[in-house]
Amino acid sequence: MDQVEEFKIKGDELLGRIRELIKEGNVRHLTIQNSDGKTIVEVPLTIGVVGALIAPAAAAIGAIAALVTECTVAVTRDEGSEEESEDTGAE
Repeated sequence: MDQVEEFKIKGDELLGRIRELIKEGNVRHLTIQNSDGKTIVEVPLTIGVVGALIAPAAAAIGAIAALVTECTVAVTRDEGSEEESEDTGAE
């Protein structure tokens, strides 16, 4: 089951927070919306693709951060991967 979490953030804090979320490892999808609720960018994050695509995505998110004063970030997390690793005893 996937969990969607939304939070508001200032533009100058956006890139740092996105990097933190990606490091957590269970984020599947990011959506960034402006203060009017219009979607600015959607970034799918899958295992294996994250490393190859993070640099261009980070550049785009950095450009967006320079243009917006406040935005909403919707984070889709893959809860299944955490449960599976707990079930198998992997650490």
